[in-house]
Amino acid sequence: MLSPADSLVPEWLVVPDDVNDLPSAVWPASAARDADGVIQLAGIPATELAQTYGTPLLVVDEDEVRSRARAFRLAFDAAAADHGTTAQVYYAGKALLTTTVARWVIDEGLRIDVCTRGELEVALAAGVAPASLGFHGNNKSVAELERAVDVGIGTIIVDSAIEIERLAAITARTGTVQRVLVRVISGVHAETHDFLATAHEDQKFGFPLAEAEQAVARIREIPGIEFAGLHCHIGSQIFGVAGFRESAARVLELHATLLEDGPVPQLNLGGGFGIAYTSVDDPTPIETLAAEIVDAVAEGCEARGIAVPALSFEPGRAIVGTAGVTLYEVGTTKDVSLDAGTSRRYISVDGGMSDNARPALYGAQFSARLASRAGVGEARLSRVVGKHCESGDIVVDHEFLPADVSPGDLLAVPATGAYCAPLASNYNHVPRPPIVAVRDGRSSVIVRGETIADVLARDTGIDATGIDR
Repeated sequence: MLSPADSLVPEWLVVPDDVNDLPSAVWPASAARDADGVIQLAGIPATELAQTYGTPLLVVDEDEVRSRARAFRLAFDAAAADHGTTAQVYYAGKALLTTTVARWVIDEGLRIDVCTRGELEVALAAGVAPASLGFHGNNKSVAELERAVDVGIGTIIVDSAIEIERLAAITARTGTVQRVLVRVISGVHAETHDFLATAHEDQKFGFPLAEAEQAVARIREIPGIEFAGLHCHIGSQIFGVAGFRESAARVLELHATLLEDGPVPQLNLGGGFGIAYTSVDDPTPIETLAAEIVDAVAEGCEARGIAVPALSFEPGRAIVGTAGVTLYEVGTTKDVSLDAGTSRRYISVDGGMSDNARPALYGAQFSARLASRAGVGEARLSRVVGKHCESGDIVVDHEFLPADVSPGDLLAVPATGAYCAPLASNYNHVPRPPIVAVRDGRSSVIVRGETIADVLARDTGIDATGIDR
């Protein structure tokens, strides 16, 4: 058996005292093992879910989503009230957006951010009031902006000088007034993957601070655009508040300057709050995040002699990430001999990078547990891999799993609620899996799984009649 000191094992990976444990920070609160060792989610055995809906299967715990959405709203409401202002919490829909999820977060008092026409239409189809929506994106087309203005979207976050002129033309033609925030680049680089960090200068989003004042001046000249404030987002999967504090300080300098020529009602500091993907991850509690970030804004405003603006925030992953668990069936296992007499077990499952691209894209780490029973025997260093024709098709790069994991077993990968389904593809012509919501012992499909016929339907050279679905 390998130990964490072995070169094959990353320093953060800990051999579990109990290979069947379910670390509370990684799993939804409803996750537990029954008397037979089967993992239950919201009181439903994983074996039952797999038998009913097949695998791979993304299971989303409704109560987990609702409770975390509510916790963010209450925490930021309280923190803002302590400093005589208000806070709005927008759910970042790109993390996972379905009509059902949209209704959950709206029910809990949140608003929703969208960043494409497709996401906008999902939110509208869910019955979300357009005034409760914010529209992001670095390349919003004229058609997307026209649709947003036409439905009466609450806020558009402008990202470029070209977009300002597009909105000027649209509002002049339609006789409307559109509320906007200006996205700025604070220069604070979040300690995360380069592709997830969005506040350093060399990237596609927003205006550099030195150019933002000119952008706001142009907006204030346009009768059809209402300048509502500034927006900044420093990245994703961030632990701690240091980056938020520094970013707020820099943006408040611009905020104070802009106040000399008119109101700046709102400051949106984005999201990016991290979650636990493995047992050693230690995300900052929601209440701590809210209190310390709002305190930092208030301190910055006091130092500059300005009022604390209305605040807004955009958690996405932190609301749905731990609510999701993906179930897979084990197909094959093999032990691969490595240097110095060591080995790693490869456990192949019936999904992979088509339903979770994050390990391949970002080197993201996940954890896994045997779900259909309790494992026995020693913990073996394992790598969970998918069925795709790619050596980089890795679901869980490093994990200790029971030595007796075998074909036909179910594996559960927690913390897959955010970005897995939205990034899903049909690579190797594999259908995308269904998404099932669970609550109080009941389950229901909220996004149906694809069939082979669905996958082939776009190929105009194929007659799909008679294809086995």
